[in-house]
Amino acid sequence: MGLTSGIRLGPYEILSPLGAGGMGEVYRARDSRLNRDVAIKILPEHLSQSRELRERFECEARAISQLSHPHICVLHDIGEHDGKTYLVLECLEGETLGERLRKGPLPPDQVLKYGAQIADALDKAHRRGVVHRDLKPDNMMLTKSGIKVLDFGLAKPLATPAKVSSSIAATMTHGPLTAEGMVVGTFQYMAPEQLEGKEADARSDVFALGCVLYEMSTGKRAFDGKSTASVVAAIMGAEPAPVSTIAPLTPPALEWAIRKCLNKDTEERWQSAGDLASELRWIAEGGSRAGVAVPARGWSRNALLRRAALVLALVAGGALGFFLTPSPPQPLMRVALNLPSGNSLVAGSSAVLSPDGKQVVMNLADSQGRPKFWIRRLASNGAQPLEGTEGAVLPLWSPDSRFIAFFAVDGKLRKIPAGGGPSEAICDIPWQIYGGSWSPTGVIVVSTGRRGLVRVPASGGSPTLIPVSDKDAADYRRPSFLPDGKHFLVTANDGSGIFVVSLDTGAVQLVVPNENSGANYVDPGYLLYLRGDNLVAQPFDAKKLRTTGPAQNVAESVFAGDVSFSATASGLLLYQRAFQSQLTWLDKDGNKVSTVGSPGFISIPFISPDGKRAMAPVLDPRQGKFKLWLYDLNQDTASPFTFGDSSDTYPAWSPDGKRIAYASNRKGQEDIYVKSVGGDSSEEALLTTPGDKEPDRWSSDGRYLLFDLFAKETHGSEVWAIPLFGERKPFRVMQSPGNGSWGMFSQDNKWIAYSSDESGRAEIYVIPFPGSGAKRQISTVGGVTPFWPTPKELFYITPDFRVMSTELQIDGSNLVVGKSRQLFGGRAFGSSVGIFPTPDGKRWLVAFPVEEPNASPLVLTTNWTAALAH
Repeated sequence: MGLTSGIRLGPYEILSPLGAGGMGEVYRARDSRLNRDVAIKILPEHLSQSRELRERFECEARAISQLSHPHICVLHDIGEHDGKTYLVLECLEGETLGERLRKGPLPPDQVLKYGAQIADALDKAHRRGVVHRDLKPDNMMLTKSGIKVLDFGLAKPLATPAKVSSSIAATMTHGPLTAEGMVVGTFQYMAPEQLEGKEADARSDVFALGCVLYEMSTGKRAFDGKSTASVVAAIMGAEPAPVSTIAPLTPPALEWAIRKCLNKDTEERWQSAGDLASELRWIAEGGSRAGVAVPARGWSRNALLRRAALVLALVAGGALGFFLTPSPPQPLMRVALNLPSGNSLVAGSSAVLSPDGKQVVMNLADSQGRPKFWIRRLASNGAQPLEGTEGAVLPLWSPDSRFIAFFAVDGKLRKIPAGGGPSEAICDIPWQIYGGSWSPTGVIVVSTGRRGLVRVPASGGSPTLIPVSDKDAADYRRPSFLPDGKHFLVTANDGSGIFVVSLDTGAVQLVVPNENSGANYVDPGYLLYLRGDNLVAQPFDAKKLRTTGPAQNVAESVFAGDVSFSATASGLLLYQRAFQSQLTWLDKDGNKVSTVGSPGFISIPFISPDGKRAMAPVLDPRQGKFKLWLYDLNQDTASPFTFGDSSDTYPAWSPDGKRIAYASNRKGQEDIYVKSVGGDSSEEALLTTPGDKEPDRWSSDGRYLLFDLFAKETHGSEVWAIPLFGERKPFRVMQSPGNGSWGMFSQDNKWIAYSSDESGRAEIYVIPFPGSGAKRQISTVGGVTPFWPTPKELFYITPDFRVMSTELQIDGSNLVVGKSRQLFGGRAFGSSVGIFPTPDGKRWLVAFPVEEPNASPLVLTTNWTAALAH
């Protein structure tokens, strides 16, 4: 029609257009009589031209005008202009619910609030004989005074009911589906009986409200598809995905209420919108604990229905005692926390709950293997990347949940707002990191392994060493503050136990002996830590700093990583499931070729010099210790190689493939042992001097063995060599400060490649062997685990999981570094546990996690203490 500003419709002066749609054009106008703004809706021409439809419409409009309700848009007047009917409506300020939902779902408290208001409005209309028939988010307006339902009863006169043919193939859009310009309702929100051409009644509106509640909770439509036919088929015969699988913190009673709305059978739905409104208010007032997820087992919730029926029976029977006594605890419930599409958890890093229990920070690698933090709000179904955290590790939440500290690739400890924004440097941390914690008093404590524990103000400053009282056990890791902010938990890397350290004095106190897991304190008074692959909770008095009872299992098959579980005082527990790994062959381009052996908790596989066998540490989840297993790569078999109560790791093959050097902590510290491979199982203790020692590689002539030495005097790691002849006196081969590891001989044994963090970031260097000479830096973007398969090529791994190759030219004592190129990398490799090339460098053996189809590695548990025996 196109009205211009200044045109008058009786006492109403048109001011400006507000919008247009299938129901007509809407304008802001001024009511000169009452001196107020109103909304004028000019109805479609075909309606005004039909006398029968116009009379029916005017009759129904008069009925709607009698609906006085705070959540129904008021119809002030009805008139006619140039033969076209118009409505005069309340002028509302705000945005439609549809506009709001396009930004994401609503938190449960708002779903309950607005849902009850809508249901109340419907109940008022239904009692007056008015059915909406076209309830949808775009017909609801969010205002300062609550939600307002628009267009009551206006859809019915626009088209007579008609059966929907399966031949309809209109392409779906975000707006209502139309046929030849005539609105016949919005199929995504129509009840099955409407699609069958039956008369809509109050229960049809209840179905539509169920669709709206579902969309408010999840941000997704309950029924959707690429065509009208597919949407209709879904409404008639399919069930939507359970709300809790998309929005895990949806109260179970709310999900039950939504499911009841969406029942295909009208007799099984809520029989009145008033009953639904009462139910939603009851849930909001505490009838179903908010933040408790429904078990992810589809829409069948028999146990939940039985509990709901019990509550209703008690209420109906006047069971006052039920409300005068404390409510029984909600049952423990677990749901999978899905990851953003195309992303996977970074190996060795997981996800951490914010202290307020409203958010999760996840360290994820994209399809190209590039890691970055993501933030997921538990009240929503989506996650957002946290820009500026590329390559970061070990996220630390601030106590108020507003900031996240992290260790950046530039060797700095940084913090960034949880909602996004620029990061701010706190201090330089140019060392290997083994965990950190942010105290309520504004201090961050960081473990640097054998260098010690350091503290730094969260506002910024220089890190200072905490002088712990126990000088013989300086390697404390995984700090975690207690509520007083003056003490924090640590674990000793030698497995001697979990300790409490005083932030002010450095005094150390043993609280749980003979454990090697990091521990977190969580109210109402428990230590959470790993025992093997079981997560256990042990009662703990945070004031007296002592345990008060035995540990009990909380969860099984938990990933044994530094950041694999977290919990909040609100009863939430998040942990990473322990997926077994499968040895898998990759070609030179990183493509999967075949698998080896059976799945297990397999770490890095080390291939023999002839390429026919591999030795790999495999975790025994019952003991929480690694044992070495021998894999025959041709026969596809595996057998245990080491036994006993120790952890045995870092195998190194002798050049003839007849012996294995490995690290074992059987005497407390890690010592190096050598064992024969084959019929003779003899073993010798090669190196038992002070300090932990881990083998790297043998020289090709069998005369030397490189190893990493972790000395308590320096609190750092260095690359050393031990001659396997004469007096066997070890000597240091590194020529620079910093942590060094992963020493590797060149094929002619005249050069050694290793990884060092002397620049503030781990990089690959090459030095002559033996003796002095120029040191050359090989990598420029970070690097660990060098491999030297041929004289002219050196492999290494970057911090963002790319496998790199650098060309080398060696002429006597002269080494020339050539071009570097990426061989492969990406999501699959980023989630792997370990990788090792064949001797010729043409294939790679990788330990890939064995994931269940569509399974998420993250499990969110509510009311986790329900698993404990009280």
